[in-house]
Amino acid sequence: MMKMENAKELRFRKDGTFTIVQFTDIHWQDGSDLDLRSKAAMELVLEAEQPDFVMFTGDVIYTGRGSDGAVLCQDPLQAFRDAVAAAEQRGIPWGIVFGNHDTENDITRDELMGEVLKHAQTFAEPGPRDIHGTGNYALPVLGSDNDQAAAVLYCLDSGDYSKLPGVPGYDWIQHDQVQWYMERSKEWKAWKQGAALPALAFFHIPLPEYQEVWDREVCYGNKHEDVCAARTQAGFFSAMLAQGDVMATFCGHDHTNDYWGELYGIRLYYGRATGYNTYGKEGFPRGARVIRLTENERKVESWLRLDDGSVALQQPEHRPDNV
Repeated sequence: MMKMENAKELRFRKDGTFTIVQFTDIHWQDGSDLDLRSKAAMELVLEAEQPDFVMFTGDVIYTGRGSDGAVLCQDPLQAFRDAVAAAEQRGIPWGIVFGNHDTENDITRDELMGEVLKHAQTFAEPGPRDIHGTGNYALPVLGSDNDQAAAVLYCLDSGDYSKLPGVPGYDWIQHDQVQWYMERSKEWKAWKQGAALPALAFFHIPLPEYQEVWDREVCYGNKHEDVCAARTQAGFFSAMLAQGDVMATFCGHDHTNDYWGELYGIRLYYGRATGYNTYGKEGFPRGARVIRLTENERKVESWLRLDDGSVALQQPEHRPDNV
């Protein structure tokens, strides 16, 4: 587990960097002009950033219903192929975590994962069959000059909608998924003789801590809508604190939030919504979040690349009332 010897691998560059582009909430439906604008934005970002990896953090396609009750995406598999084509056609490795809209109608998570796995550049995995969700997996990033893991990317399925009667709203990362994460994390830590391997975590639906960090800490970026987290949780944030490996988490779901802040030593980042075939906000352009890791360092750098090609290195500062 601690080494990878096959040809398919993620690896730090010779300069010690590893760059990830996060695309989120593309909401691809049918290849309309709005979808094509989303693809053009993705192509622009990829050409500008030349990343080592692309992470799609959910709602890649939109299989929900329109205002008239009709299902808007008639061919989910083709929609998915079109949505990831910008990365796939460039030969850029990519992964995915599913969102609440990817499998609302006419397709299941297992069926969509079957399509994911047909792509040559995907690093996504179905994950364990005996825990909640489809697509819980961990990806090691190898060192620049050896075949040993230097960082790890945890990918978790945050579900879609609550299955518990009496608990309305969205789903959450469940207890067995948290346990799965802790077991993987402990394995890496044992291999590192007790040291925490630098890690990132990706999921679609934000944790409640995204609201807490906005309320309590200095944050950077914009909050134009509520944090749409689940009403209850299974302790994923506290598990990350206990393990001490995850430096930052990345989600989507709330299209007009793009801020980040640090809570108890973990940075909580929103992506920048990428898709045009969904709601947004005037004056809040689509784009992507770019993430850079540095080998042998526990640090994360991040910025936004917007759909006009511009870069947002500094985002507006938000200071809560008690700071």
